[in-house]
Amino acid sequence: MTKRLLVGGVPVGGGAPVTIQSMCNTKTDDVEATVAQIQALEAAGCEIIRVAIPDQAAAEAVDQIKERISIPLVADIHFNYKFALECAWRGVDAIRINPGNIGGEEKVQAVADACRSRGIPIRVGVNGGSLEKELRAKYGGVTAEALVESALGQVHLLNRFDFDDVCISVKCSDVPLTMAAYRLLAQRCDYPLHLGVTEAGTPSMGLVKSAMGIGGLLCLGIGDTLRVTLTADPVEEIYAAKKILRAAGLRKEGVNLIACPTCGRTRIDLIPIAEEVERRLSDCKKNLTVAVMGCAVNGPGEAAAADIGIAGGKGEGLLFRKGEILYKVPQERLVDALMEEIEKL
Repeated sequence: MTKRLLVGGVPVGGGAPVTIQSMCNTKTDDVEATVAQIQALEAAGCEIIRVAIPDQAAAEAVDQIKERISIPLVADIHFNYKFALECAWRGVDAIRINPGNIGGEEKVQAVADACRSRGIPIRVGVNGGSLEKELRAKYGGVTAEALVESALGQVHLLNRFDFDDVCISVKCSDVPLTMAAYRLLAQRCDYPLHLGVTEAGTPSMGLVKSAMGIGGLLCLGIGDTLRVTLTADPVEEIYAAKKILRAAGLRKEGVNLIACPTCGRTRIDLIPIAEEVERRLSDCKKNLTVAVMGCAVNGPGEAAAADIGIAGGKGEGLLFRKGEILYKVPQERLVDALMEEIEKL
């Protein structure tokens, strides 16, 4: 089991539930826009939020943002250690740094001292694209071993300055490489791990990469917090993360929708029906398995484990619960009848 950190009041690691993170794409010093986006993310289910701190104006906005949000705020720092000190002084809940790019050891020590005195954890974030040149040369490119050596070397530097409140990430856009790096890291340390497949792309492919990489690691018991990175509205990252956690069996909140792929036996226009059911249940918080099936062959019997479901026929369909048929309804009433039964549960 990994160590446990507290990011604000949210536990990360040590057997705590895997938390969902995202990152704002607003200009951080635009406090109104940033707060509005964080509130939208929180409403979608984000539990920890990160903002970029590229300059002094962004650092000076941290406390104004923090006053108006309810979830922990993480400052993302590159190159200038003074921004980390400013954010720590203004009460940020965690800091993400790459110790290798913020200057000499005395600057890393200053950040460690500031965070230790205020109980602020640090995420050491290593990305394949910014791996140190000497490690690229040593390993002949970006490899799992190189990423892990980089991360642990930076953690050991923080340890020298009596700082151990650390979370680690080792992200790449290459899914197998990312998974190999996290598996190796999990073998070599007990720090909590922040999962992600960086630069995963637009939702169409980014969700697939993230589900494979993040979901695969979670199913192996690796990972304490995660961010799905998508080239999209950050709210889409939250929806994707929740789906991955549900598919990995780590969250029960919300509906588990199962649906048959249709075949030549199907005599009902099932695809738009399944899409409508998914849409109408998108905000449902009940822990239910709902089935949308195409015919009697894979209907009540095949989906007997479902809490409630429908199976299509020619212009009509069946409502069933735990494999037992409840009643028959016309096709145009099928989804409404399903929603009425779900409301009763």
